Amino acid sequence: MDGQVARPPRRSFIYRELEAAGARFVAVGDAEVAAHYAGDDETQALSSLGIADLSPLPRTGFKGDGAVDWLAAQGIAIGEASNHAVRQADGALAAKLAPGEVLVLDGLGEGEAICARLDAAWTPVASAFWPVPRRDGAFWFLVTGEHAATMFAKVCGVDLRPDKFSNHAVAQTSVARTNAIVVRDDLGAVPAFHLLGDSASARYMWHCLADAAREFGGRPVGLEAVRSLIR
Repeated sequence: MDGQVARPPRRSFIYRELEAAGARFVAVGDAEVAAHYAGDDETQALSSLGIADLSPLPRTGFKGDGAVDWLAAQGIAIGEASNHAVRQADGALAAKLAPGEVLVLDGLGEGEAICARLDAAWTPVASAFWPVPRRDGAFWFLVTGEHAATMFAKVCGVDLRPDKFSNHAVAQTSVARTNAIVVRDDLGAVPAFHLLGDSASARYMWHCLADAAREFGGRPVGLEAVRSLIR
C-alpha cells in the first residue's frame, strides 16, 4: 500500500555478535537469519562442533489445562511422557515439558508455518490455557556435532552423551548457571541439541558456548548448512 512503512525484519538477540563473526544474512519469512559465515566449510564444522543461532525463527508454546488436547485437535502429535519431543510430519518439533505445557519449534526446511497457524487458532474465549511467547522471550541456539555432548559437559550438569540422553529427550536444567531447555534432535547421523533460554541471557549464553567450544575447534554455522543435513 502506498505510504505504508514496511516493518523491519525480525533480528536475532545477538545480531551484532553474528555480524562481527562474518555472518551473511538472508530473509526467512519476517526475519533475517544468519545463513552462512565467511571462512571454512561449515558442513565439516556441523559434524564436529557447530553452533547456529536460530533465534529469529518461529517458535511458540502453550501452557495450562487443556493445552495438550487442544494441540492434538490441531493435528500436533504429542507423546504421553513429559520431557520428550515428537517430530511432526512437516519437520516441526513438539516438546512436552509437563502434563500441561508444550513447546513447538517450526521446522527448519520450507514446510508449513506451524507456529503461526497455532498462534492464530488460539482464542482466549473459554480457554483454561494460554500461549507462551517463546519467540520473543527465549533465544534458540542449535549445537551440533560429535563433540557437542562433551562441550556441554563443561557448562551443564546433565549427561548428554548419546548413550545417556536419547534422541528427542528433553532436559529442563541449568546451562552456564542459567535456566535452559535442551532438546536432542539429531540431524541424520549428526548429533544435535536445541538450546533455549531467557532472551535476556542470549549474549551471555552465546559467549559461554563459544568459550566452551574453543577447545574442540567449534565455530558458528549458518542455517543453510543446517538445512543441508535435513533435505
